[in-house]
Amino acid sequence: MKIIQITDTHFSPSKPHFNGNWEPLAHWIEASGADLVVHTGDLSVDGADKDEDITFSMDLMRQISVPMLIVPGNHDVGHLPGSNQPVNAERLERWRRLVGPDYWAEDLENWRLIGLDSLLMGFEDAEEKAQFQWLEDMLESRGGRRVALFAHKPLFVDASDEGDTGYWSVRPAQRRRLYDLIAAHDVALFGSGHLHWTWKGQFNDTALVWAPPASFILDKMERPMPGERLIGAAVHTLGDGVTTEIVAVPGMTAYYLDDVVEEVYPQEAHKVHREPTE
Repeated sequence: MKIIQITDTHFSPSKPHFNGNWEPLAHWIEASGADLVVHTGDLSVDGADKDEDITFSMDLMRQISVPMLIVPGNHDVGHLPGSNQPVNAERLERWRRLVGPDYWAEDLENWRLIGLDSLLMGFEDAEEKAQFQWLEDMLESRGGRRVALFAHKPLFVDASDEGDTGYWSVRPAQRRRLYDLIAAHDVALFGSGHLHWTWKGQFNDTALVWAPPASFILDKMERPMPGERLIGAAVHTLGDGVTTEIVAVPGMTAYYLDDVVEEVYPQEAHKVHREPTE
């Protein structure tokens, strides 16, 4: 089974800077022979507040014939408590109405694929509690299936036991819960995006993949992270195990956020991603 993971497309009808990357990516997906596409979030630029950004982006996604499953990113539903756009009921309703569930499970062959809304993690509220209970149920009911998890935010950036990275990864308490569930339920893959870096690694018996963004890479706005700067997609082959190929898709343009941030994300132009943790 071949799954293409794309992430961080950042499409918008009013801020079209990265829209041109869709045509070469869509053509490549159609020619790939993939069984499924998983989009790990930041579908849009301003979808957290604008219906039209989500609608425009979904119209593009529907142009391809390969089935697609999508989880939201922070630009789609908001981010942590205290951020400029915290996740709230209105933002979640927008996503669920225009896209569908923000977390889901799909059984294909001898695999259970699970998509998580990592933006719910950190609130310690009813939405977070409900998702974790659902995740436990999905893992416990998997039978003999192996598991691949997909989410927008990675488990960690530099080290599995690191502290709170704020903007960049799952918070330590929620990360610990995920670690325990991953260890107990034969999770073979955790695929994520968000960092605009590309990396393959391992956490115990679980393969970790940061898929390449389809929009932009970072230059000097943020510190270097593990991996490489690359625009493209990840190809996961799921059989008895998992193999992943990172692909620089021909025809896509590698934009630097540093060059367009004033136009695309003006609120980010004069600060690095250090949001309040409470």
